Amino acid sequence: MVRKYYDKDTKQSRTKTVETFGTLDVLEKQYEDPIAHFKEVVEEHNRMEKEEASDYTIIAKKDSQLKMGVNNLKNYGYIVLLKPYYEMGLDRFMLNKQRNENFKYNSSTILKHLIISRILTPNSKKKSYEDKARYFDFEKKDDFSLDDVYRCLSFLSRKSEDVQKHIHKRLKEQYKLRTDLVYYDVTNYYFEIEQEDDLRAKGPSKEHRSDPIVQMGLATDENGFPLSYDLFPGNESEKLKLRPMVGKLRREYDTGKVIVVADKAQNSGNNIYYLESGKNGYIFSEKILGGSEATQNYVLDNSGYKWLGEEYMYKSRTIPREIYVTMTKDGKERKKKVMVDQKQIVFYSEKYAKRAKAKRDAVIQKAYNIIANPASYTRATSYGALRFVENIEVDKKTGELKEAKAKPFIDFKKIEEEEKFDGYYLIVSNQLDMDDTDIIEKYHGLWRIEDCFKISKSDLETRPVRLSREDRINAHFLVCFISLIFVKLIQKRLSEPYSVASITTAINNISCSNESENLFLFNYRSELTDALGEAFDIDFTRERLTRSEIKKNIAEVKKV
Repeated sequence: MVRKYYDKDTKQSRTKTVETFGTLDVLEKQYEDPIAHFKEVVEEHNRMEKEEASDYTIIAKKDSQLKMGVNNLKNYGYIVLLKPYYEMGLDRFMLNKQRNENFKYNSSTILKHLIISRILTPNSKKKSYEDKARYFDFEKKDDFSLDDVYRCLSFLSRKSEDVQKHIHKRLKEQYKLRTDLVYYDVTNYYFEIEQEDDLRAKGPSKEHRSDPIVQMGLATDENGFPLSYDLFPGNESEKLKLRPMVGKLRREYDTGKVIVVADKAQNSGNNIYYLESGKNGYIFSEKILGGSEATQNYVLDNSGYKWLGEEYMYKSRTIPREIYVTMTKDGKERKKKVMVDQKQIVFYSEKYAKRAKAKRDAVIQKAYNIIANPASYTRATSYGALRFVENIEVDKKTGELKEAKAKPFIDFKKIEEEEKFDGYYLIVSNQLDMDDTDIIEKYHGLWRIEDCFKISKSDLETRPVRLSREDRINAHFLVCFISLIFVKLIQKRLSEPYSVASITTAINNISCSNESENLFLFNYRSELTDALGEAFDIDFTRERLTRSEIKKNIAEVKKV
């Protein structure tokens, strides 16, 4: 669609592109006659532009009633989410990917709808589809069907790796992502089902639930921007998933050598050996309780500690360490002892010590309750407290607790042993030349990836997952991954540190109602909506907009 205008400089008629609709081969799959369809679009555009030139005229009957089931409220704030969608080039990317497919629906339109719905009104795919007319982009009933949504999920699953790589490339170009430091962590998502399958299996739940789970390994850059993710069954060890992730980042994302920061769950001989062999770095935490006697004595020895401000004290040493690595030869596995040089950093915080004591006191109280009434607890509900209780048995089939032959009692020696190490943390690294405080700071950056998981589970309501087919489950997590990137981008572009919840609330509140035939009335404005408008160059201050003005603004946002 182009507009003719007169160029005063050249004194000639020229044309300016208003909107690009796509390529004919793709559009023919969506419309019977694309030419006729877009001629109507242009005519409607011309008609609305004429309307804009005149003042608003509102004609209303005083006794008019609302029709049953009508909902005139439409969201307009979602155009903030269109910015990153089109900046990432996802529209053209998806249409290019579907060129050789035999379906007629627009995969880009459906993906866009899924992302907007996941961020603003997270719900089931069916409920989101039923509410799609809430957004101006999806007003037409015949744009796509609910069946098309489910079919598109299967298509998205097949293209998941391609989509991740494409987004990473665009983020690297536009936001100068640094990938020399990678944070990695694993969480899991529960499914409210009874029967397990190959993907949804019972395993150690982060939320201590007994439902089948799917695990996600997530890698982010040092600022908490998601880089990539992997899904794996709930009954598999997360220690086995770090190496494939690093390999994928090095091989497919062109990250070069990386320093991996992770918690003690990834601190295994195999992972250390893999990273050392590839000349990569690592910064891991390590458990003190249950560790070697030499390490525990070093932690409790008060000599050598330095204060870091008024919060922490720390000390370090570099020591040779034995690790055991699983080697495979002739199809057989064997353990091999390998020596590595490793820096150990111990740091202590009085604040952490108080927090550890408060947590343990709550657990000890639960231990007393278990002794008083074992039958009211299960393995799941007694999580953490059983380590302090002796003579309590767990039914292997039901998970219920019951008294052993001897009388249950609290193990105070174990409590005293734990108390000695309150407030102490141990970090290990192969970055022998890196300053201790830099290593500590980098390790503390793990909160950013934990924040990603919190956003995913709380704000985006990734779980429970209401899908059963594995390919569609994969696509659901892809949509949540992209949605996470989008809300992180919005936070980055705002000048103030707004929470995801406050941002989505503000965007949802930028809504309007149909006041007359083509006129919409807005009734919400705040400092945050002004900040969003400024960050994304969108005017959210107008009290009224015509449909044509709204459509024009949406079209402007889509231009990159």
